[in-house]
Amino acid sequence: MPWKWYDSKVTKIAQESPTTKRFWLETPEQLDFRAGQFVTMDLPISDKRLKRWRSYSIANAPNNERELEFCILQMEGGAATAYLFDEVKEGTNIKFKGPDGTFTLPDTVEKDLVFICTGTGVAPFRSMIWDLYNHNKLYKNIHLIFGTRYADGILYRQEFEEFQQKMPRFRYSVALSREENLRPSDFSFEIVKGYIHQLYLAHYNNTRPDVDFYICGWSNMIDDAVANLLLKLQYDKSQIHYELYG
Repeated sequence: MPWKWYDSKVTKIAQESPTTKRFWLETPEQLDFRAGQFVTMDLPISDKRLKRWRSYSIANAPNNERELEFCILQMEGGAATAYLFDEVKEGTNIKFKGPDGTFTLPDTVEKDLVFICTGTGVAPFRSMIWDLYNHNKLYKNIHLIFGTRYADGILYRQEFEEFQQKMPRFRYSVALSREENLRPSDFSFEIVKGYIHQLYLAHYNNTRPDVDFYICGWSNMIDDAVANLLLKLQYDKSQIHYELYG
């Protein structure tokens, strides 16, 4: 069955970091979606249909409201983000189809969850964490491992700091690849200078059957992470789930 197309309206835009913005869309009806899914927007950037389509993960959890949130990175030379960042305003109409995607948690979470992501790849995990929290769903332990270049690029930082207090079995770790003069004492969570790979390699070097890894980010990061988990750490491929966006 073909996806249904919806006409939505931008209700709010906020700068989340120097290179990312949050966009809120009001939908014509309440959408039934699962945390971790995405929608495909049809943006007026080309005469050719497939060149107009861009997919973005939903950043908010299902909440019985007619609202979707997206966290989008401004890509240098990207036609879609040039439109979204330079032309879209509150009140702009955006057409999309979906939601879709299988990058979701099982109905019953029976293993520890390790979420590995870079940049706006954190969006589906934010949706999942809020969904677990809002609906008091059962889970074991959650470890969110996030990577970016600089401290001002830590997306949803305050929210995840607060989750450390609200969800006792939630853990938050961040790797900054280019931040100079990093002072870990300035942060309320684990933070290192370097790349995201060193964090999960250190924390999960004793192979365990009771953990599932979910990975979201650029394709080269995912390729490296999957190879490390399979070859270096000897995890079974059934324990590794991923969603790439480039």
